[in-house]
Amino acid sequence: MIRNPILPGFNPDPSICRVGGDYYIATSTFEWYPGVQIHHSTDLASWRLAKRPLERASQLDMRGNPDSGGIWAPCLSHSDGLFWLVYTDVKRLDGNFKDAHNYIVTAPAIEGPWSDPVYVNSSGFDPSLFHDDDGRKWFLNMVWNHVSQGVGGQPKHPSFAGILLQEWDPVAGQLVGEARNIFAGSSHGLVEGPHLFKRDGWYYLTTAEGGTGYDHAVTMARSRSIDGPYELHPDTHLITSKDAPDAPLQRAGHGQLVETPKGEAYHTHLCSRPLPGLRRSPLGRETAIQKCVWGEDGWLRLAQGGFVPDLDVPAPGGNGASPPPPGQNRLRRDFDTPDLPPEFQWLRTPYAERIFSLTARPGFLRLIGRESLGSWFEQALVARRQEHFSFRAETLVDAAPAHFQQAAGLVHYYNRHKLHFLAITHDVRHGRVLTIMSCPGQWPDGKLEFPLAEPVPLPAEGPVSLAADVDGASLKFLWKQEGTDWQAIGRVLDASVISDEGGRGEHGSFTGAFIGMAAFDTSGAALPADFAHFTYEGRDG
Repeated sequence: MIRNPILPGFNPDPSICRVGGDYYIATSTFEWYPGVQIHHSTDLASWRLAKRPLERASQLDMRGNPDSGGIWAPCLSHSDGLFWLVYTDVKRLDGNFKDAHNYIVTAPAIEGPWSDPVYVNSSGFDPSLFHDDDGRKWFLNMVWNHVSQGVGGQPKHPSFAGILLQEWDPVAGQLVGEARNIFAGSSHGLVEGPHLFKRDGWYYLTTAEGGTGYDHAVTMARSRSIDGPYELHPDTHLITSKDAPDAPLQRAGHGQLVETPKGEAYHTHLCSRPLPGLRRSPLGRETAIQKCVWGEDGWLRLAQGGFVPDLDVPAPGGNGASPPPPGQNRLRRDFDTPDLPPEFQWLRTPYAERIFSLTARPGFLRLIGRESLGSWFEQALVARRQEHFSFRAETLVDAAPAHFQQAAGLVHYYNRHKLHFLAITHDVRHGRVLTIMSCPGQWPDGKLEFPLAEPVPLPAEGPVSLAADVDGASLKFLWKQEGTDWQAIGRVLDASVISDEGGRGEHGSFTGAFIGMAAFDTSGAALPADFAHFTYEGRDG
């Protein structure tokens, strides 16, 4: 059996590709660097992170990209002995405009080397590349209409102006021929996320509709000709939870079809798991997969019937056995290797050497204080995805701020207006202190709150252990020094705001909660802060 979500935590917009007996899923990373996560599996049930291919300045520089901008909806495919990765880099998100630039990179293997990008177009986001059996290649993306009344955060249907198809010439490295609008979507609206699949002479088009909130859906259509006309699935949707508010997997939509070597059909989709009693999803949009069957009428449907995705689905060749037990949920990293542990990422900049080092102080991750936690350019924040509703994270930090503009510590982070930060800083009365900086969804200004009435004095030097304990919607910070016990600091904070729906709402933020280490120095002196280890322990189930 396969237990959903197969990629827990922030892993949206899953594009799946099979090469022989190997399966790969590419997911969006938005402003987190390096760009695009590619996971690998041989059974569709167990997955490992294989590569983040957009990893150098010549491929990707997101400095200045807004929160929830950056890498949207990649599409991974394999043809002509190469992996092809298509993706969008969104430079503007809000308002009528979407400055969304589409690119292609290739590699002979998932591990690389991945090429520098080739620019394709900027007419809309969610691109994909289809390799037809006659050797021709076709580029698809949704079309963004900026002259409509569509506004970021409250999208209106006319902004999503259909699915564009144009031939791609891989030798010339450019689009050729006429661009055709091949699919306007269903009456559900907000059509995006196109993927083509060819079977028995039919071109099957799966798209995402309804926006990426609680009305999300996978919609299917088909045509005998690649450029249409496309007829809608008789049920319109293949996967959706929009009419099942109690289903455990909500916001189901935006995925891609794959067939096993034996012809079994599966369809990936993004989903979220809201906190019980709240329409807030701190783990962000996750990746799930559903077993499907082809009907006698030539249309795809869920194997379990209906539209609502299941938590547990049969694996290829499955016999109905119980799903595997949860894996090891406790992971400690000691930063004693020259490379950052694979679960960690940072924000926007390709110049990682300016914000962290694993060699400046052997055995430590050194963060180099740069811009504030709210910066869209250069901030020293290294973090990993929150993958459990209940978890504890711990770290040991050695930092000696000499000014209130300097701080380093442990952060529960979504974006500049959704964060909780337990930090070592400096106070003019007490010297080195512990404080808490919180921004509980204050959009759009990102105004901070300071939950402590008074900062907690610390010795002038020496390491301090910090911890964050999250249980559903509650976050409690703790701290200790060597030879002392853990003690709580501050009041219980709202962890649920560190979610897609916190702040501006379900259509305004597209990533997920992270927990990690951060340092800033707005004086420009580049304060170093050294972290000895980082431990994450999930407690769900």
